[in-house]
Amino acid sequence: MKVKEKINRREFVGAAAVAGTGAVAGALARSSAPVQPKRRPNVLFILADDLGWGDLSCYGRPDYRTPHLDALARGGVRFTHAYSASPVCTPTRCAFITGRYPARTPVGLEEPLAWKKQLTERKRDVGLAPEHPTVASLLKGGGYETALVGKWHLGYLPKYGPLKSGFEEFFGIMSGGADYFTHRDANDELDLFESEVPVERAGYVTDLLTERAVSFVSRRRARPFYLSLHYTAPHWPWEGPGDERASTSPARLGYGGMVAGGSLEIYAAMMKSLDEGVGRVLKALEAARLERETLVIFTSDNGGERFSYQWPFSGAKFELLEGGIRVPAIVRWPGVVSSGGTTAQVAVTMDWTATILAAAGAKGDPAYPLDGENLLPVVGGERAPYERTLFWRHAAQAAARRGKWKYLKSDEKTERLFDLSVDKREQADFSSSHATEFESLRGEYRKWEAQVLPRKG
Repeated sequence: MKVKEKINRREFVGAAAVAGTGAVAGALARSSAPVQPKRRPNVLFILADDLGWGDLSCYGRPDYRTPHLDALARGGVRFTHAYSASPVCTPTRCAFITGRYPARTPVGLEEPLAWKKQLTERKRDVGLAPEHPTVASLLKGGGYETALVGKWHLGYLPKYGPLKSGFEEFFGIMSGGADYFTHRDANDELDLFESEVPVERAGYVTDLLTERAVSFVSRRRARPFYLSLHYTAPHWPWEGPGDERASTSPARLGYGGMVAGGSLEIYAAMMKSLDEGVGRVLKALEAARLERETLVIFTSDNGGERFSYQWPFSGAKFELLEGGIRVPAIVRWPGVVSSGGTTAQVAVTMDWTATILAAAGAKGDPAYPLDGENLLPVVGGERAPYERTLFWRHAAQAAARRGKWKYLKSDEKTERLFDLSVDKREQADFSSSHATEFESLRGEYRKWEAQVLPRKG
């Protein structure tokens, strides 16, 4: 089946439809049969921040275009059933870095970390323990050069930080959000670091991160690299490249100031900057003749917020409805991954960890078994999409998905069952009419929750 490069609204909705027990939602067209790589690939993992399901034009965004990310999708495989491990950022980043459900990681990483000043005032010691194995430490142990450019948000210095968790280089922010121009957090504290030193830099942060990533991939080197490029866009504060004057307003201080304002036009400008940045990094790979030797994965840490396009789903960031956890995901590795198609394989954040380690020939630490699965056989066309069961919890919410069925507990009293194959907006409760499926999936969730750490509080 031929895969179209552009999709209209009807095709977009069709691509988003759940395909029952893992059937392919779109054809996996191959430019050539996948081949086994001759050597371990470089790895470029790109994580957008609060990018909603439909915020790329190849996923249906109607009011602006993302040509470079669309081109990445045409050169690889686009997922229509990819999920974040959480509807908020810190736990999803923890899930990727560790390859495990965030509910397995102690010390409060299931919730977004507050800014450092608030944590200090509350005398909370929260962060990813340096001794915990990570995708970076495992790859570094296998001979990879490792770097994080962008957002960390897994604990503050001096105890926690990227350099303590396997990354050899770091340039970016430590907290959950900083101004795009001043690079200061909600408490007006500088939050831009070179390694473990705060630094002043002039420029729009999306551009600064892009420039550092381009410099990194353009180096001459004797060993393969792993670069995590964690953009802060399109996370608030909503500021486009032309909004520097607004960034210096005193009204920007505090959480309320950070999340105020914005518009669809500003969001489009932020997305254009993000898309162009990704394009520049991919161009640098091509210029260095590394395009065919690099596994590229692009996704988001959770669903979008105020200006995101979530159609046909309901919900947004902070919610376990599909709009809060269904995210874009693209995988490209020329000659190994099939190109130009879509897959309905259900995927989750930890899978990217397992896939990267498998591609690199690295293994997880047996004391910390991975929860993710290697999806290279699926995206390489060697295995058909298959059914699996995934779990989520956030605040008082709980969720599980198996095939077309999704169990959702939205508060202490409300439990529902949705059939995603006919009800993508999660409006009709099937818990009574399909009581067997409801009890089964709820039971699986409870069994999983008994195996992870207790809920906080």
